[in-house]
Amino acid sequence: MSNTLAEIAQQLKDNNKKVQLIYAFNGSGKTRLSREFKDLVAPKQPDADDQDDDQPARSKILYYNAFTEDLFYWDNDLEGDTERKLLIQRNTYTQWVLEEQGQDRNAIGHFQRYTNDKLTPRFNEPYSVKDVDGKERIIPAFSEVTFSFERGDDQQTDNIKISKGEESNFIWSIFYAVLEEVIGVLNVANPGDRETHDFDDLEYIFIDDPVSSLDENHLIQLAIDLAALIKGSNFDPDSKEGIKFIISTHNPLFYNVLFNELNKAKKFMLAKDENGEYDLRTQKNDSPFAYHLFIKEELERAVETGDIKKYHFNFLRNLLEKTSTFVGYEKWGDLLPESNGEQENPYARMINLYSHSKHSSEEITEVKDDHKRTLGFLVRNLDEMYRMKMKAE
Repeated sequence: MSNTLAEIAQQLKDNNKKVQLIYAFNGSGKTRLSREFKDLVAPKQPDADDQDDDQPARSKILYYNAFTEDLFYWDNDLEGDTERKLLIQRNTYTQWVLEEQGQDRNAIGHFQRYTNDKLTPRFNEPYSVKDVDGKERIIPAFSEVTFSFERGDDQQTDNIKISKGEESNFIWSIFYAVLEEVIGVLNVANPGDRETHDFDDLEYIFIDDPVSSLDENHLIQLAIDLAALIKGSNFDPDSKEGIKFIISTHNPLFYNVLFNELNKAKKFMLAKDENGEYDLRTQKNDSPFAYHLFIKEELERAVETGDIKKYHFNFLRNLLEKTSTFVGYEKWGDLLPESNGEQENPYARMINLYSHSKHSSEEITEVKDDHKRTLGFLVRNLDEMYRMKMKAE
């Protein structure tokens, strides 16, 4: 059944579940859905400007999405090319997080754990500069971040510009530090005993894709940490009371880890149809769905770049095994193209040769060019072999 994103947001709210996990391809409306949900839970006040929009909403919902990242932007010092800074668009949210909640140190710790402990962010102290008219202007604290790389030999490289992926991870780390603080406070059952009452009315936390450009190990660690934090929030998947979480992602591996860590969460796939409307489909299992897509994307990348290794044949066999079970074939080899009457399918023989060599004479370190071409042919025809559509972006 097709719906607008506003109707999907209402569905999520009406579900009244502790945790809801959503998988969606890029371009399927995840970020807009998070905004629709925020506007449903805490509608924007008619006289509020964009910078003050988060102030009334924050009492009921915290959300992380692409709009959160828009609060941070670079001054690349085009003239001197030395004083590169990540600037923070100060509004009620950033002031609350960094100044009132004092989450700068915790955010730095999380950032270094997910990237490199020698990559060090520094928030600015207040200082003054003279503008073009010679007038003194005060630069407030926590409005700039510089990054340095500690070399371990008492030397460091200052004012470096970090990658887009590292920047996204830094912004997520600030949000995650707040999330830890929120859950720690709300875990005190008696509101009168809490150190702050800032979160007493909080109902929802909506997280949209915090995994941009993370490598697999850090991505898995982030998913496990997030799941542990949620499960530590007086977690009762059947309870209709307390704070509720909605997490959306386009990353199949991230989805897979959360799927298994939060096994009682309500799981969905958000799909967009040709008419521009949406469908929120219940997802009952993670296999072969999420890992399936992850392996398929890795194989397609290897074929596109030509960087085909021996282990990619193992990936292909793993993918075929999962798919044959899913679509009801007795053997994974039955998914392969016809073998022209040969007793053993030559494609299966080649895959087995690379993925399950039993004799030392069959140990292969380099992949032959004709076998690379054959792997490319099989990967490009995966959808036809499966006899189902697996839309991947």
